[in-house]
Amino acid sequence: MAENTNRSALLERGSPPDFPAGWQRLGYLKADLFSRVERGTYQMDGVAVPAVRRDTRYARWWTLPIALSLHWREARALRAVSGLAGTTDLLYHDRFVLVRRWIEGRPLQEAQPRDPAYYREALFLLMRLHRRGVAHNDLAKQPNWLVTPDNHPAVTDFQLATVHRRRTRWFRTLAREDLRHMLKHKRRYCAEHLSARQRRILATPTLASRIWMRTWKPAYRLVTRRLLRWQDREGAGDRHW
Repeated sequence: MAENTNRSALLERGSPPDFPAGWQRLGYLKADLFSRVERGTYQMDGVAVPAVRRDTRYARWWTLPIALSLHWREARALRAVSGLAGTTDLLYHDRFVLVRRWIEGRPLQEAQPRDPAYYREALFLLMRLHRRGVAHNDLAKQPNWLVTPDNHPAVTDFQLATVHRRRTRWFRTLAREDLRHMLKHKRRYCAEHLSARQRRILATPTLASRIWMRTWKPAYRLVTRRLLRWQDREGAGDRHW
């Protein structure tokens, strides 16, 4: 109850004027201490394009530096994946506001795809993403995977993504973690179609992942969920507000 009250308060705060010109809000996706995310349309060449607007002007003063870092990180990643099927396009970006094309689809935990073809396509999507030098870094969350109306995979929420000019050892580590997280979802919904190699990948997390799980992840959850009450659920059930 307290969580819902906090979210409602964030949504009802005094609003800066709608920006950019041509934006029409249809509903909210989420609001937290870092931004407010809305679903709507954005006018481009006289056409109303279904879109999502993330507005960091709603961040609290003490979370604004983090909000702006996430904001610029997302914009950079979206530029890098522009035109890539299964991702989205950056339509507008300034210091505080980002507008990206809406991806039609249901979040993974709702759709629960059992068809192995979905996961084969998801693997190819990750390969194309990594060829662009982008590591998503947040694919453990089921809401960041979508199942489109024609049952294809798509990924959303690039706030934690990183863009790399070279395929360094660190980039390869991050790319492998993207893959391992996708395979964890396949194990949940389509385990009988895991290959022997995929099972080995699942059984051998990287050293960085093991360190993260044992040290930093508990602290991350404490800060984001308990102290900041940041749910990071843009693609979850509230996607359909």
